[in-house]
Amino acid sequence: MKLSDFDYHLPQERIAQRPLEHREESRLLVLRRKDGRMEHRRFTNVVEYLHAGDVLVINDTRVLPWKVTGRRATGGAIEGLLIEARPDGTWLAMFKSHGKLVPRERLRLLDRRLTAHLVSRDDEGIWTIRFDEPDAPRILAECGLAPLPPYIKRTARDDELAGLDRRRYQTVFASRPGAIAAPTAGLHFTTELLDRVRAGGTKVVTLTLHVGVGTFHPVKVERIEEHRMHPEWYELTGEAASVINECRRSGGRVVAVGTTSVRVLETCADEHGTLAGSSGTTDLFIYPPYRFRAVDVLITNFHLPESTLLMLVCAFAGREQIFHAYEEAKRAGYRFFSYGDAMLIL
Repeated sequence: MKLSDFDYHLPQERIAQRPLEHREESRLLVLRRKDGRMEHRRFTNVVEYLHAGDVLVINDTRVLPWKVTGRRATGGAIEGLLIEARPDGTWLAMFKSHGKLVPRERLRLLDRRLTAHLVSRDDEGIWTIRFDEPDAPRILAECGLAPLPPYIKRTARDDELAGLDRRRYQTVFASRPGAIAAPTAGLHFTTELLDRVRAGGTKVVTLTLHVGVGTFHPVKVERIEEHRMHPEWYELTGEAASVINECRRSGGRVVAVGTTSVRVLETCADEHGTLAGSSGTTDLFIYPPYRFRAVDVLITNFHLPESTLLMLVCAFAGREQIFHAYEEAKRAGYRFFSYGDAMLIL
């Protein structure tokens, strides 16, 4: 398929700029793959679609507050996203600035709490940098910003929103630090809602996929099968795999929360859909026509045009059905992308 097959128009006002006051009050578009029927609900209603014997699979990755703002030595503003701390003491980062950055340039970040110099830049625009402060991880943990995607607009004066973003661009079950973007389908759940899910007889299991730099890299090739995903670290424990396998043997459904959970489950499944616990990195790219082996139901957000996430959802429900659902969501005033509303695909 072609990249242009996954393009669509979205009015700017449909892009959610901040979270709702209550996570679980997001809207929920229910799409039934069998006949294309749709229902308009609230996310709190999701428990009505989960059955005793099902298993809900969530990604427990925790987002690192590694977005930074600051000034160049010239005084110009700069914005950056740290990607990885390396064993040799350097870091990988991406930056946006006016004017070309050059090696050995010094940066002052987070209101001068951190200083760093640029070491080198690779062909994909990722910089190697070195901080002057040995306690940079602690400073980032205390003062760094939530790594919001660029379509969510913030200014340097949005102090109140910065605090809100640190809290809300994070799932309530996030426990394993390592992601530089949130698994956004999970943002709609509250602890109370998960308790209701369990009370209804649906088991909840966790896996981990640390969302990495690939999230920020657009597909640049017209033939989508030529695109290569950046490897991301994952773990599915043997215990979690056993619970899911027993669910399938007993006739229950595997309900994946988000595309990240899908990619881990499909990475760990054999051709019959049986899962084995493992950890490592996955670069699995799911696009039509992919045959799913381990996922029966998907909870997901509304995704960017021409994104790998949209391609995965189209593989799961069919491109025509997904595009029809997106048009219905636009017509009905749904909020799109990371802080937006959700879909339940049955």
